[in-house]
Order: sequence, then C-alpha cells, then structure tokens
Amino acid sequence: MKYEQEKLKFAKDLNEFASTLDNAIEAGGEWAIRGFIDVFKNVYTISSDTKVISKILELCLFPHFLAFADRIGYRIELAEKQNWYPDLSFVKLGNEDVKFAVDLKSTSRDEENSDRCNGFTLGSHGEYFINRSSTKNIQYPYDEYSGHFCLGIIYSRHVLDKFEETRIYSVDEVRDIPSVAGNFVFFAVEKWRIASDKGGSGNTANIGSIKSIPDILSGNGVFALAGEEFFDEYWANYGKLEVRTSDGKIKKLTSFEELLKFKNLPLSLSNKPLERKRRKNV
Repeated sequence: MKYEQEKLKFAKDLNEFASTLDNAIEAGGEWAIRGFIDVFKNVYTISSDTKVISKILELCLFPHFLAFADRIGYRIELAEKQNWYPDLSFVKLGNEDVKFAVDLKSTSRDEENSDRCNGFTLGSHGEYFINRSSTKNIQYPYDEYSGHFCLGIIYSRHVLDKFEETRIYSVDEVRDIPSVAGNFVFFAVEKWRIASDKGGSGNTANIGSIKSIPDILSGNGVFALAGEEFFDEYWANYGKLEVRTSDGKIKKLTSFEELLKFKNLPLSLSNKPLERKRRKNV
C-alpha cells in the first residue's frame, strides 16, 4: 500500500491521541457536559438519545483534533456535506498526496452485557467503495486515502427520569445536573479490522461493525485473519454476487464464509471468536 510507513506512524499517533481523550470530556468518571445554556443563564439537561450524545461529543472533541493535527504536521478537512465520508480528512503538510480518512463513531454499551456494545456503521459499501476513483458522497476518491480509520467512543448511557429531563437549572447548579453518559472508552483502529460481514443499518448500504468490546479494542473483526483485501472484495460484492447454498439454491452474498466457499478457500479465514455469547451481567 502507498505511504505504508506514514500510515504506521499515523496509526500510532492516532492511538496515543485517542488514549488521552477521556481526560478532555470526563469529570469523576462522568461526562463533564451537563446541559445547554441560554442567554438568561438557564441550563437545560441533555437528552440521553444516542444521536444527541454523538453530535455533542463530536463538537466537544473537534478543537482537540485540530490541535492534534497541527502537532503531527497535518491539516484537517471536514466533510463538505453531512452524509459524506469521512468525517475528517487528514492531509499531510508538505505532501498532500498523503491523506488519511478518520470517521468519528460513538455507541453505547449493551445494558445487559457490559462486554458488548450496540455497534457502529463503518461507512458505505456503495458507489465510492466499489469505484475507488468516484467522488460521489466522499471528500476525496477512496483510493487517494492511504488508510481508513475509525476513532471510536464507547460509553454507558444514564437514562434520566421525566423530572430530571425537564427540570431547568441555574448556572450555579451545573454540578447538580445528572450526567447522561459516563465510563467512556476511546480507541482508534483501521475500520476493516473491526468490520463484521453484516450491514450496519436498515436498508442503507452501510458496513456494520462487530459488537464485542474486547474484540473491538483489539481489532479482532471478521476479516482480521484474512486481511484488508478480502474485506474490500467482500463488501464490494455484498448483496450482488450470486452464490450457491448447501441445498443447491442460488442467493445473493451475505456472509464472508459464502465468499470463501465461492473461491474454494478455507473457512478458517473467517474470524470466529469475536461475537461472544450474549449474557446478562451478574
């Protein structure tokens, strides 16, 4: 892959940066952001809705990303439109051919099993993923990036009761406002390493992630044994390539094992010990 040494260094720098971010947003193990303030100095609590939490996290962390990019000799370009990939394009100062895609992803822990989370979407497997020179819904063509990273945030949700959700606080009472999130874990990893072989959301063409937190943190996804080229091939053909089932029927490709069978390759290339059995905490 082009600029492999730069990618290794960027991955190391991004990992070290991610490990510092809990200090930027936590106070006593809880999210330091407690509400919205108006010009009358009234403070309104934050909804525990995951989309709201995700957006506020992005806004709070962006100044830290700017400082990080400057420190390692890059500039950041934001996605020009809301649904474009990636969230952040890191472009190296002095050599703009070196680019890295970084998507910010956050999700909450499974309430019944703290070793699992609700997963991430890891970008589209549509036009720009298949046609690597396409500029549709992407800041730069996919092949112009030397690496595609996910900076992820996993947290525990604290659902407020109706009284807490609707109460208005004064600025002096800000420390009394209950936090809607805490116990944050930050990580940075190439997105193919935490990908599953299932779609990430509804009817949209999104790549899904694995959901086991220990496996996410160690980059132990479905394609961890096979490598990035198999990740690319699988997701470029997902839902398109026709494969034969064990009973002789024809279906569209929806699992990595099906691709391996189609190519007469060992099924052991499909990483297995990642989606640990769902269990309740004891």
